[in-house]
Amino acid sequence: MSFIKPTVGRVVHYTPGPTEKIPGNGSGQPLAALIAFVHSDSCVNLAVFDANGNNHSRTSVPLVQDDTGLLPEWGFAQWMPYQKGQAAKTEQLQEQLSVDSAAPAPSVSEFDPAGGSGQPAETASA
Repeated sequence: MSFIKPTVGRVVHYTPGPTEKIPGNGSGQPLAALIAFVHSDSCVNLAVFDANGNNHSRTSVPLVQDDTGLLPEWGFAQWMPYQKGQAAKTEQLQEQLSVDSAAPAPSVSEFDPAGGSGQPAETASA
């Protein structure tokens, strides 16, 4: 999976822990949340919005970035599927561009059938 650097203001999905008292917890749906502060690439503070649109603050929330299936038992944040898809597309394009830029430059003969003599092709062989 592509790595996404967390920044303030980005939207993530928050999955509350089983004992958290937040409306909408237990619905099977993640809650919308905004990153309010970044501690590290894997730990953020969030403004979480419950099922009624009310906000709740959560601090030092783990930001899970991989798809290993290993998730914390308490509240955690994840990138939305759309964000993961966009990051994967960007990574794929960057890889393609790096492969294209690593290809050897075309030779002069590919552009000049006279082999670089500067003469038109029909007079170059004379």
